[in-house]
Amino acid sequence: MSHADAVKTQVATQPDNSIVTMGFGSLQSFEFMQRTAKMFAVSSMVPSAYRAVIEKGYGDNLQYVDNPAAVPNCIIALNMSQRMNADPLMIMQNLHVIEGRPSWSSQFIIAAINSCGRYSPLRFDLVKGEEMDASFTTYEWENKKKIPKTSTVRTHEMSCVAWAVELSTNQRLESPKISISMAVAEGWFGKNGSKWRTMPEVMLRYRAAAFFGRIYAPELLMGLPAAEEVHDVIDVELQKDGTYAATEQPKADPKPPQSKSEKTKQAESKPAPEVKATDVEFKEASESPAPANEAKAEEVTTAAAETAESVPGKGLPLSDSESTYIKFKLEEAALSSNDVFKKFGIRPEQVTQTEFKDVLAWIKSPD
Repeated sequence: MSHADAVKTQVATQPDNSIVTMGFGSLQSFEFMQRTAKMFAVSSMVPSAYRAVIEKGYGDNLQYVDNPAAVPNCIIALNMSQRMNADPLMIMQNLHVIEGRPSWSSQFIIAAINSCGRYSPLRFDLVKGEEMDASFTTYEWENKKKIPKTSTVRTHEMSCVAWAVELSTNQRLESPKISISMAVAEGWFGKNGSKWRTMPEVMLRYRAAAFFGRIYAPELLMGLPAAEEVHDVIDVELQKDGTYAATEQPKADPKPPQSKSEKTKQAESKPAPEVKATDVEFKEASESPAPANEAKAEEVTTAAAETAESVPGKGLPLSDSESTYIKFKLEEAALSSNDVFKKFGIRPEQVTQTEFKDVLAWIKSPD
C-alpha cells in the first residue's frame, strides 16, 4: 500500500467530530432542528402556541386537541433564538402571538437592550404634572348594536423618556416623549381593560422602551412590536390556554324573514313543476316504512356504540400526540405502566378517548 493510500484510509476511518448546528442550510441541520422542536412541543413549560396538545373548553366540556402548528412554531422560535443568540425557552416565553401577530413582551425588549453590550442600562425620566380630565370613548354592545359611550376620569398628566448612553460614542440617546395626553389622543387610554388607567407609570416606561428599541436597535426586535402595543390596537382577552384572542363581538342580525304575502306571491309567480309517474313512484317508496331487519340493525349499532363508550379500551384510539403527552406526564410524575394498569386495568398504550381525561386527572393527583 502506497503512502497516499494509507493516508486516505486513515482519514476515512477517523470519527467525524464536526458539530452540527440547527438551521436550514443542510439536511443534518434541519433534522437536528426538527428533533429539538418535537422535544419542546411535548414540554409543559412552553406557552400553548408551541404545545403539541392544548386544552379547549371548560369543566365538563374540556377537551385535549392536537395543535398542528406546534412543531412549526417551535422551529421558527428556534431559528429566531439562533439569529439573536438567545436561549430558545426565553424566546418562547416572551414571544406572544396575538391574533396571528407575533410580538415581544416589554420586559424582553428592555432585557435585550440592556444585554446587547452597545448601550448603558436603559433608564427612564418620568415627570409628573398637574391633574387633568381624560375623556375617552368606549364601545359596548346593546341589543346587538355597537353603542359609543363617552367617559371622563380625573388623572395626572405624566410623561416619560427612555434613554441610554451609546458606549461607542458616549452619546446620550433618547426615545420620543410618551405622555398620558398622547395615550388619550391615540385611544390607548380608553381601551376596554386598559392598563393605562390603572398603572400608568409602568405603561409609560414600557411604551418608551419599545420606541427606543424600534429607533436605535430595530435588529434586536427583528421588526416585531411590543405585546402591549398590539393590545392597545385591538381589544383582546387572555384565553384559558394562555393565548390572546380578539374579544368576540355579537353576530349581526340575521336577514328578517319574508312576510307570508311575499312568499305566497313568489310561489304563485313560479310555474308548477311537471309531475312524472316516476316521481310519484319514488315518493311512495321513500315514504314506506323501513323493513324490520333494517330497524333492528340500527338498534344493534346504537347498542354497540354505547357499549364501546362504557367499556374501557373500547373507545376511539388516541392520536400520536396524545399518546406522547400521556407518556411524558407519566415520566414527569415518576409513574410506571404498571401503576396505570393497577388503577385502570389497561396499559398506557391501550388508553382511548374514553379514559383519556380520567387518566390525566389521576396522573396529576394519583391516589
